Amino acid sequence: MTLSELTEAPTAASIFTEAHTAYMFTPELVADADLARIYELAKFTPTALNSQPLRITFVRTEASKARLLPLLAETNRAKSASAPVVAILAADTDFHEHLPVVSPQMEGARERFAKNADGRVKMAMNNAWLQAGGFILAVRAAGFDAGPMGGINAAGIDEEFFAGTPLRTFMVVNIGHVSEDGAFPRNPRLGFDQAVTLA
Repeated sequence: MTLSELTEAPTAASIFTEAHTAYMFTPELVADADLARIYELAKFTPTALNSQPLRITFVRTEASKARLLPLLAETNRAKSASAPVVAILAADTDFHEHLPVVSPQMEGARERFAKNADGRVKMAMNNAWLQAGGFILAVRAAGFDAGPMGGINAAGIDEEFFAGTPLRTFMVVNIGHVSEDGAFPRNPRLGFDQAVTLA
């Protein structure tokens, strides 16, 4: 898949102003090729040291959904049950192992982070959250609707899906095509004068 193929078609309106958080979805499937396209877009989100700590698990089978749904808040289960795919977003707290490849100009970075577990976890979480924003926009750019959710038992998901690994769950994102009544009217946004200071 070429970069031009990845970036054709989406507009600012389809990614930002016309897109809404989706709560219920149609049964139309999301192909594995579409999930690959979403990742290929999302991976360009900037991160400190190009660290890229976000790890994504696409839950797309009924068996895997049955493992995940009990670990969501009760009010969120129907939303994820209706989605063709649910992405578990986790931070890799051992991201430093990849630094010699993804950030080769930073000599000794892997060794420095290996000695600083607390700093490594903080950097992993901060940058994975940053990547999550890019991931949601990539879902929209690929022509799908996204329903990001907190309201999860993150520790339970880690135990069920990532036991014995350095991955730490922080969000799930439902992916598919929003149903006719699956989104609410847009709530107001703060205006430029309310949120921006020109210094």
